[in-house]
Amino acid sequence: MTASGTAADEAETRQGWDDTADPPVVPRRYPWRWVCAGGVVLALAWMAWVLATTETMEWNVVGEYLFSSEVLAGVKGTVVMTVLSMALGMVLGTLVAVMRLSPNPVLTGVASLYQWFFRGTPTLVQLIFWFNLSSIFPGFEVGVGALGFDVDTNRVMTPFLAALLGLGLNFAAYYSEIVRAGILSVDEGQSDAATAYGLSRFRTLRHIVLPQAMRVIIPPTGNELIGMLKFTSLASVVSYSELLRSASDVYNRTYQVIPLLVVAAIWYLFMTTVLSTGQHFLEKRFARGAQRATTSTLAERILTDVRGRWAKRR
Repeated sequence: MTASGTAADEAETRQGWDDTADPPVVPRRYPWRWVCAGGVVLALAWMAWVLATTETMEWNVVGEYLFSSEVLAGVKGTVVMTVLSMALGMVLGTLVAVMRLSPNPVLTGVASLYQWFFRGTPTLVQLIFWFNLSSIFPGFEVGVGALGFDVDTNRVMTPFLAALLGLGLNFAAYYSEIVRAGILSVDEGQSDAATAYGLSRFRTLRHIVLPQAMRVIIPPTGNELIGMLKFTSLASVVSYSELLRSASDVYNRTYQVIPLLVVAAIWYLFMTTVLSTGQHFLEKRFARGAQRATTSTLAERILTDVRGRWAKRR
């Protein structure tokens, strides 16, 4: 066999090996994605520059009132009203959801009527109604027989109580549908198995159904919590001292409207960011074992990256 024939055979063999080998993986390129991202970055940079250089923003005033005692008192009032309204709404909403799923037609009808009324009227109207309840009931008597005592509605229905009832009762109507959807998402076989083991309806709901329903209930509840934080600003119409009310009290004296609104916006953004981060970690905890994983937020990605860099340095 000649040398040229041997070289040709080796070339053919090598070509056969190349044909059977896996082709190199070339990642797909997305040029327009980067073009759009660059445009967004430029737009954000332009907006930041405009806000930073506009004299009417008065950033020195923003820094002056950002941690002032009046604003911090408003922040405290907002947090307190958010927590209490959510607590009232969650307890009452869970009860309404259970009533809606009850086989008793009276309980179902009462729960449906509650949802119809409080979801059908604006929150602002309900707040004003509770604050002016004395126009309908100037006073009422509490007690039995000689042990009764009169109550002045004007003294009882304070701005705090009016805001709590207006926000809490309204939220309960929406939260009841969230809980009902979560309960219905649990397979009926779970309840049947619990009944076969002799568990009562209450124990089945508490130990079997609700823990599994939390994976469905948590995400919309987190959204409602963030919404409630901002809905507390409506309580300013009934003279409750929350963040927006505190900011408005200041700019009504100083006539510096825009800087004080910026202060309020910064605090709202800070609180919603904290709540969103907590919501994400809570979702991950209750989503353990689910097929679909939750997506990471920007705050979590930054926190994970910082933890990784700190661990490498140690």
